Amino acid sequence: MLLALERPLAVFDLETTGTDPAKDRIVEISVLRIEPGGERTVRSRRVNPERLIPPEATRVHGIRDEDVRDAPAFRQIARGLLEFLADADLAGFNVRRFDIPLLDREFRDCGCDLALASRRVIDAMTVFHRKEPRDLSAAVRFYLGRDLEGAHAAEADVEAAAAVLEAQLARYDDLPRDVAGLDAWCSPAPPGAVDRAGKFVRREGVVVFSFGKYQGRPLRDIARERPDYLGWLLKQADFPEDARTVAEKALGGEEP
Repeated sequence: MLLALERPLAVFDLETTGTDPAKDRIVEISVLRIEPGGERTVRSRRVNPERLIPPEATRVHGIRDEDVRDAPAFRQIARGLLEFLADADLAGFNVRRFDIPLLDREFRDCGCDLALASRRVIDAMTVFHRKEPRDLSAAVRFYLGRDLEGAHAAEADVEAAAAVLEAQLARYDDLPRDVAGLDAWCSPAPPGAVDRAGKFVRREGVVVFSFGKYQGRPLRDIARERPDYLGWLLKQADFPEDARTVAEKALGGEEP
């Protein structure tokens, strides 16, 4: 490869039960180990997450509960995987923000140490974003085939944003053509979402958490048992306003 290697490079990717590195579990892992001499070895493995795979996750990677029912749990493959990753630096796409934190947590849960401090990390997504900007000027060049005149002047920017949106709708036949549909496409919420961001979802008639340490727990139970936690959530500036309303109602004893 064009990259000079002093020691092995392990390019890897995870498929998981969700998008929270602190809570979600691996359902599939693939590692391409590249030696300094150019030899390549690929190992791929389905993993039983020992929990149900949410439908929204299956829609992304196509892996269902029955596909991993007979697969080993991560704790059963952890030491072998760690040996395969021995003395290797790490690489992948979006690994810094997601795959590495999740993999490191899975190892720590098994009493294993990924030893991240001793490994260098290359993230192809970082290269992509730095070399191919994803700002409005870049969108105008890509979709409209021209440079954005007067960038960062409000009127020029809104005219350009509207023109880019029109070009996107013309380019992608599968995009919804109504505002409600495009809103849902841009901000997808899990099935049964009570708020727009899907922080709380309704399952079998009961509103439950879809995130964090109380994921899957009924909101009314947490409001009764841990009102301090909901109080803490309400103080977070980035907590969505409509989800905030749901939490406030629960604290007041009202079922959303």
